[in-house]
Formats: sequence, C-alpha cells, structure tokens
Amino acid sequence: MKSGPRLSGVKTGVLLLAALASALSCSNVPTQAPDSAAFVRLLTAPHRSARNVARDAYRHPSEVLGFFGIRDDSTVVEILPGSGGYYMELLAPYLKDKGLYIAANRDGAAPPQYLADHRKLLARLKAEPALYGKVLVTQFNAGLHEIAPPGSADYVLTFRNLHNWIARNEIEGALRAFHKALKPGGVLGVVDHRGRTDLSQEAQTKSGYIREDFAIALIEKAGFKLIGASEANANPKDTKDYAEGVWTLPPTYRLKDKDRAKYETIGESDRFTLKFVKQ
Repeated sequence: MKSGPRLSGVKTGVLLLAALASALSCSNVPTQAPDSAAFVRLLTAPHRSARNVARDAYRHPSEVLGFFGIRDDSTVVEILPGSGGYYMELLAPYLKDKGLYIAANRDGAAPPQYLADHRKLLARLKAEPALYGKVLVTQFNAGLHEIAPPGSADYVLTFRNLHNWIARNEIEGALRAFHKALKPGGVLGVVDHRGRTDLSQEAQTKSGYIREDFAIALIEKAGFKLIGASEANANPKDTKDYAEGVWTLPPTYRLKDKDRAKYETIGESDRFTLKFVKQ
C-alpha cells in the first residue's frame, strides 16, 4: 500500500499537502526567465560547506541549474539530497521567498548508514532556519511514496542516482514517482555517469556507468521527452575502465592511496546532463 508524503523536520504540522497541491497547480506557465547569475552569486555564499565548494569545479552547478531553467518561483523536488546537501545549499535559499524546495529523502526502510545521513539532513535544516526553514521533506523509495502532491512540481532533479536504481531494478518505480509529481510539461533533470558506447549497459552497470542512449530510451519509455542535453559535466579524461568502477575516481577514491595522484588528475567522472519534459 502506498503512503503519501510525510512532513519532517521544520515543516511538520505546518503544510498540508492537499492545500499545497491546490495552490501549486494553479499555473503551469513560467512567470520569469531563469537567473543563472543568482546561482553564480550563491557559489560564494558563506553558508556553503568547504567540502561542497571544493566540488564546484567538477559539478558546475550554476551551468547545470541554468540549463535546467529553474526560476525562483519554481517548485523543485530534489531526489536524495543526502546529508551533504550539495544542491540544497543553492536551491533552498534561491527558492525560499517565491518558490519551494522539496527534499525527497530516505524512508524508514533505508539501510542504517542512509538513515544516519537522513538524520543529519534534518538536523541541518533545523539548525539553519533562515536558509532552510521553508524546506519540505518527503519520503522517496522508488515508487512507494508520493514525493510531492500529484501534478504540483515544476522540476524533479536527480544527480548521480540513476545507476543505483538500474542496478537494483528500482528505476521504473522511481520514474513513475517523478512523472506523477510533475505538472504537465514539467521538467525532469538528470545527471549521471556516462558509460561507454562500445559496451552494453549490462556489461557496465556494476561499474556505475550508464550509456546515455540507454538512459534516454528508459526515461522516454516512462512518459518523458528529451528536450536538451548539456556537456557542462563532460570529462574526456575519464577512461571508464577502472578496477573499482566510477568509485575509483574522486570524490570516493575507493582504491584509497593507490594511484591517487593519477585519479586526482583525471578528476570526477564524465557525466551526461539531460533535460526531459513530462508528456
């Protein structure tokens, strides 16, 4: 039996999903253009963690969010922001006055380490109410929960999660949840590790890489249409042939100190950045 969104942390008992759905479904038409410069300014904001700032050179957040077209009056669902909250640090402050940031994070069935990360996320929201006091936290676990009121979200964003859902046979449920949450014409933004075209998807799933054509076909089959692709996260140095898969590279460095300088020179993985609309 499916359960609806659960309000956690700072929004508990404050925001009723039925009222939210009604309010957010009033308009599907963007009221203003995205402001990429605002994201550039947020990159140097004092609230950002040093760990997240160090990854900006690899994740290109202002380019990515500008490409997706996010406006400050948008309702944005980020899937599994994690305890680090890399994109949350940018999106929640940007959206807090006119829009809404929804963190679709773990449910109670998650492994202990992920539940610990979830508690850290909630603690951070509570500790910084000026930035995160309007954040809505919902549950995500493939297709088991509503991540937002049906038809209410302008954007659903997922960063480097697709490969896990494919490996665990959870991808179809996840895409159903995204489709249900989005307004007609709403945007699904996807970033993930780009696989090799000379290998089948099956041959490289365990390495964490996904063929771009495979990802597009899978997502379009679920009721979305590809409308754009960005090379903001491309990395031609990534040879995609490592003993420990993509996790050999930073920031994981699964081989620890073995050839660390080599992998540091390569940098983070080559990634596709895809923009779809709900059909």
